[in-house]
Amino acid sequence: MSDFSQADLTTLEATATTAAAYLDACDGGAKCVRLDPAYYRACGHLLTTIFDVVNPREAFSTLLEHSAAAREIADSIEIGRRIEISRLGYYPQLTVILNRAAV
Repeated sequence: MSDFSQADLTTLEATATTAAAYLDACDGGAKCVRLDPAYYRACGHLLTTIFDVVNPREAFSTLLEHSAAAREIADSIEIGRRIEISRLGYYPQLTVILNRAAV
């Protein structure tokens, strides 16, 4: 995790909130929002990138309380990290095979 100033965190939270609001509106079938697949994907990628460098549970707890999309992305990142740790620690042969397949 990187060290961010409070101003940086405020800016990241505003950006994450905007992205999450679009995802939530689209997922909720809001009539006032036009689904743009490329923008939807970009918002998801943006949230994932932000949550990769900032612990969302510590920095953006209010966002996670109010946004299903933000919670889902935070949960998926956490699950991915657990799988990565388990795979490396408990299944080293699987790790070697997956790394070979990825090339």
